[in-house]
Amino acid sequence: MDRILLKQRSAAAVFFLPLITFGIYWIVWLAKTRGEVNGQGTSVPTTWLFIVPFVSIWWLWTLSAGISKVSGGGTGGKFALLLLLGNIGATFVQAGMNTRSRGIAGSAHAFATA
Repeated sequence: MDRILLKQRSAAAVFFLPLITFGIYWIVWLAKTRGEVNGQGTSVPTTWLFIVPFVSIWWLWTLSAGISKVSGGGTGGKFALLLLLGNIGATFVQAGMNTRSRGIAGSAHAFATA
């Protein structure tokens, strides 16, 4: 069975939908990603903390650490810096998650068929 850690979404949609929805989709993307990451065993706090000034930076760092833990990356610093760029950074993070998920699913499939 293929195990995909995080849902694959269109990176273009992650870039353009916040522009069309005046930033609302970016918050929705953050909340959905937080839910998926927490479903894999991390403990990122509620997305409501994202709207609190200065706390939002810590919250983005925590989400980034969760993404890194689930995806097998490093400390999460590179994701945090990207997420601070808003929907531009989220686009790069989503593209990286898509690539990593495809690689994990492909290697699991190759292992199961071997």
